[in-house]
Amino acid sequence: MSRLAYADPPYPGQAQRHYGREEVDHKELVERLQFYDAWALSTSSPALQMILPLCPPETRVAAWVKPFASFKPGVNPAYAWEPVLFIPARRRHRSEPTVRDWLAAGITMKRGLSGAKPFSFGLWLFDLLQAEPDDCFEDLFTGTGAVTRAWEHWRNQRRAQTGMVLSD
Repeated sequence: MSRLAYADPPYPGQAQRHYGREEVDHKELVERLQFYDAWALSTSSPALQMILPLCPPETRVAAWVKPFASFKPGVNPAYAWEPVLFIPARRRHRSEPTVRDWLAAGITMKRGLSGAKPFSFGLWLFDLLQAEPDDCFEDLFTGTGAVTRAWEHWRNQRRAQTGMVLSD
């Protein structure tokens, strides 16, 4: 059993503007993530240059590509993708399906918070992390709870596929 974490904090420079809160110390956050067996961290493309050097060398960068994204006046090219920094829990066996390091999925609308992730994002995230149904998953910035709900769905689906009975 592995301990997995996902962090989707307010992106650097956006905490006060979008959420009315203090900025997240991303250096401290990346250090905290090192206590997990596997982790993923969502950020913005402008912040990638600042955050990636804080991460261990084995950190991978995946992309959530948004076929439909909110276009901002005067911003061209548009911000239509988000980096997801991650370290998986285990190596995928050669016989297992290959997971892409990108996901094309539209943004969510009217979920109560800016940046809420779509359901398909969560399912892709668990594949990136090489999650197993008996792993312990922690969503460090729960926001709308969408990723946590996706985790429960994913685990239940995997349990049903394997006939596995897990204790929570």
